[in-house]
Amino acid sequence: MFKKICVGTAIAVLSSHAMAADVISNEAVFNPAFSLILSGTYGSVQRDPAIPATGFAMNPNPGHEQGFNLGESEMGISANVDPEYRGVATLALSPAGGISVENAFVRTTSLGDGLNLKFGRFFSGLGYLNEQHAHAWDFVDQPLVYATLWENQLGEDGIQLKWLAPTDTFIEVGGEMGKGRGFPGTDTVRNGNGASVLFAHIGDDIGIEHSWRAGASLHQTKRVAAESTSVPDVNGNPVTNLFTGHSQTAGLDFVWKYSPNGNVRNNYFKLQGEYFRRKESGDLTYDTTVAGANITDSFSVIQSGFYLQSVYQFMPRWRTGLRYDRLDPGVAQVGALNAGNIISDYRFNPTRTSLMLDYSPSEFSRLRMQVANDQSRRGMKDNQLFVQYIMSLGAHGAHQY
Repeated sequence: MFKKICVGTAIAVLSSHAMAADVISNEAVFNPAFSLILSGTYGSVQRDPAIPATGFAMNPNPGHEQGFNLGESEMGISANVDPEYRGVATLALSPAGGISVENAFVRTTSLGDGLNLKFGRFFSGLGYLNEQHAHAWDFVDQPLVYATLWENQLGEDGIQLKWLAPTDTFIEVGGEMGKGRGFPGTDTVRNGNGASVLFAHIGDDIGIEHSWRAGASLHQTKRVAAESTSVPDVNGNPVTNLFTGHSQTAGLDFVWKYSPNGNVRNNYFKLQGEYFRRKESGDLTYDTTVAGANITDSFSVIQSGFYLQSVYQFMPRWRTGLRYDRLDPGVAQVGALNAGNIISDYRFNPTRTSLMLDYSPSEFSRLRMQVANDQSRRGMKDNQLFVQYIMSLGAHGAHQY
């Protein structure tokens, strides 16, 4: 009797412990990794940061914040959903209040054959810098070509498929289809595909000290009644225009890294650059205000830009960097009805040179100072100074190459 009770009790206790262990195990499996990036800047600029680069007034201008600015805090959550999928979400906390979704996607983990499928909201795989979050940038801001052509970064709601070749040399090709919500597209109500991206990357190591990666990208989308405000006309008057047409952008990117004896903890040197060339063609309506001219005619333009930058870690924890930006607003082909209204040739190339110095007390924190000579607006030279902090809390995955 006693033995039976004891055995029964032991079984019950063991069952209880097994259930508890199973619950704990399941909780551990589904407990997501959490991270929080805190950042802020102090900016001193001589010109109104809202003024866009000359010849790019039809593009959005992310600009800079003057004085003390909290910056954008980033909250990240990620976990394996099951053996087939992994989920990732990155939420941006605005200094003015409110939360926006930067990334929220699901990625496959078991397709095999080098295939990887991603669907949801994500930063596009085009170029080199586009997939990197702001806290991973080597400078306080994005290059001019990213700020003007992509509004800092191209984000998409859609699907992405990548294939990694089974070779010693890194070879990756991929494609995306999406809604076209990110500039230069327009977020309109429609079925089907609003934008598409193709990209390819190749890279390799040269011994233990050198490594490189090169890539090419192609982006296509359509702009529908895209409104641009405060665009100067031939008389210098700010007007509001509308553009509807096709946009196609081709890009090239390259990065090379060198580290003596392969020891990146002590010092390393990185050289990178990207070039983008965009062609837009369609119809432009000049001066759409109530009392405006409202004249619609054909319009096309090819605009381009590039940046070249280097970063040198000259001793552990300390880095310095130099970047040069240049844009070409192109010469527009304007229909006869608007030939006397719209500036077709600005005869000016916006440029900017930036120098930065940063110190990282640990892998979780970084302090940075940056100065820039901004000549992106004709006749408005701007000497800029920025001080920035970036602090990382919680689990945070490694950044891309």
